[in-house]
Amino acid sequence: MRQKGFDAADLFRLRSVSLQQALAALGLHFRKDAEFAPVKQAGTERWYVSVDGGVFELVVTGTKWFDPHEGRGGGGAIDLAMHLWRLDFVGAVKRLLSAGL
Repeated sequence: MRQKGFDAADLFRLRSVSLQQALAALGLHFRKDAEFAPVKQAGTERWYVSVDGGVFELVVTGTKWFDPHEGRGGGGAIDLAMHLWRLDFVGAVKRLLSAGL
């Protein structure tokens, strides 16, 4: 009998991969804003991510991210893929796995 869902090891790996690694594997161009000065937490960066002809502005701290224009945020590569392509959980995991993550 075939098991439903994804392998737990795959999900763990996707949840712990760096956002930079995920964006690179997905073939997305991003740049850090060198002029950005974090207000609340040192180490926070502002990134601009190009996706399908559009650009997302993200405020990133570790694996946590926030899109100030849409007022949405999340943690990890799965949430980020869901946000950037408007995918559900299953679609985001499949996209990340097919990218070799």
